[in-house]
Amino acid sequence: MIRAVVRKGVTEYGHTIVGFRHGWRGVIEGDVIDLDLDAVRGLLPRGGTILGSSRTNPFNSDDGVARVLATVESEHLDALIAIGGEDTLGVAHRLGAEGVRLIGVPKTIDNDLSSTEVTFGFDTAVQTATDAIDRLHTTAESHDRVMVVEVMGRHAGWIALHSGLAGGADVILIPERPFDIDQVCDRLRHRSKRGENFSIVVVAEGAVPAEGTMTVANGAVDEFGHVQLGGVANWVTDEIKSRTGFDTRVTILGHVLRGGTPTAFDRVLATRFGIAAIDAAHDGAGDEMVALQCGQIVRVPLGDAVGTLKTVDPALYELATTFFG
Repeated sequence: MIRAVVRKGVTEYGHTIVGFRHGWRGVIEGDVIDLDLDAVRGLLPRGGTILGSSRTNPFNSDDGVARVLATVESEHLDALIAIGGEDTLGVAHRLGAEGVRLIGVPKTIDNDLSSTEVTFGFDTAVQTATDAIDRLHTTAESHDRVMVVEVMGRHAGWIALHSGLAGGADVILIPERPFDIDQVCDRLRHRSKRGENFSIVVVAEGAVPAEGTMTVANGAVDEFGHVQLGGVANWVTDEIKSRTGFDTRVTILGHVLRGGTPTAFDRVLATRFGIAAIDAAHDGAGDEMVALQCGQIVRVPLGDAVGTLKTVDPALYELATTFFG
């Protein structure tokens, strides 16, 4: 994405482009680097970002917004292109009201931003999770085990659903659908009675039991007020083991999903988003996000993109339940 912005911005528009290290923290602190053609050479097959990231929220400190405005002025910026998910772009939308011209680019593996069919990073995360599930099938079948796989997904179960469907999971648990552990165990017993002595259960990190309780790694929250999740798969594993007697093991993929080489789809989508973002900035647009709709890259109001999370379509989840148990 950064490569596309710089390539077109420099070669076609003659713009000078800089980047801020570590997300909004870099804008607050003025931690800026030049982004010229040499700086972005070779980025296409690389995952992650050369700029780094952080969970800093300028609106969480007394002088955060003022320091952002000071940086924009001191660097003589015509526009900021913000790359990220609901939190990063939520800040971008609020800064727009402070007079900063912002263009958003949807980058989150959770795929939970509204107004775009897909975010870049999602396809790579799903492929990584699917590859892991494929490998776990071997162990599960060889040792007659239930393998519980935890993937990322705080409020939206897109990764769990897509990787579970692609990987042939026998149960998929997502935040949008509170689960009944008794029903989960019944499905696994049903498989065992059919002679299927192994199962794969895919769990999103934000999945919750029907009674509304949630197992979390700890009670800490980040600067955006989100509880740090992780560990629900351990609870599910213990419950399955104690209720069924099946040999049950857990694998938590966690940040493995965020790294590695991006898929071809994500490389192309990121490139298209980058070109659209620099075009929008050059045109004088503001408080907008580039998005994928019906195969085309369009501009949408940034407020619409961050106003409501895009969660899993119930009809798609019902389709997946055809293959449960």
